[in-house]
Amino acid sequence: MNTLLGRRTRVLVAATATAGMTLLAACTSTDDGDGGSTTAGGVELVKAGQLTTCTHLPYPPFQSEIDGKVQGFDVALIDLVADDLGVKQQILDTPFENFKTGAFLNSGECDLAAAGMTITEERKKNVDFSDPYFNATQAVLVDRDSGVGSLADVKAKNVKLGAQAQTTGEDYVKGEGFDPVSFESSDAVLNGLRTGQVKAVVIDYPVVQGWLKDKANADAFEVAEQIDTGEQYGFTVKKGNTALREAVNKALADAKADGTYKKLYEQWIGPYDESAASPAAS
Repeated sequence: MNTLLGRRTRVLVAATATAGMTLLAACTSTDDGDGGSTTAGGVELVKAGQLTTCTHLPYPPFQSEIDGKVQGFDVALIDLVADDLGVKQQILDTPFENFKTGAFLNSGECDLAAAGMTITEERKKNVDFSDPYFNATQAVLVDRDSGVGSLADVKAKNVKLGAQAQTTGEDYVKGEGFDPVSFESSDAVLNGLRTGQVKAVVIDYPVVQGWLKDKANADAFEVAEQIDTGEQYGFTVKKGNTALREAVNKALADAKADGTYKKLYEQWIGPYDESAASPAAS
């Protein structure tokens, strides 16, 4: 995923994305006197009565505003964590750069970050990751008239390539010798393809799947290649926040065991792919 520096932080209330999974409104936390709280499970939160989540919008199908509410796969999974803690989830839309540095976690503005974020050794230096919850591949999406059938074709035919800034997809193609046009958001990547600024883009495959659900996009673009880069997504907490990390891991494990994860996967991602949906813990 990407960075959008200089953007103002926005506070948004998350919408529970699945029928029958209404968040518990009752708060079981106790105020610590400093604006924070400790839940019944012993998890300290930065604000009483809520689980504050940093994200970066838009990044469908993981998080985006739909009908004025923030919804998506990541949002629904963190709703489960909030439900277990007996609080509500509240979302802050922030620059992606802070996720890599842990800045908003360290400053006490957020309890955790959920942003379709790939687990990397570099990022582990600044934040603690949950267990992986999704295996991600990169996709090469091209204009149907481009004559491109692979990433190798992009290079051989000197086709202009785009990618989302500060993402692992951008890092990958740069490592392959490309100099991609950098776009600040996933929406900007798609717009670049639509307007002909680029004829091919590399971005996470689930994002492409979401785009291609729109008939106009499906008629205009096609997936030339999927690239397995071995990436896994994880949620992050402040380094040393073991109690919250374990609460996230428990919610993920429970959701996989009782079928909730599969239901959410099919709602937001598409047909259930067990190999992508059930990664082993790092």
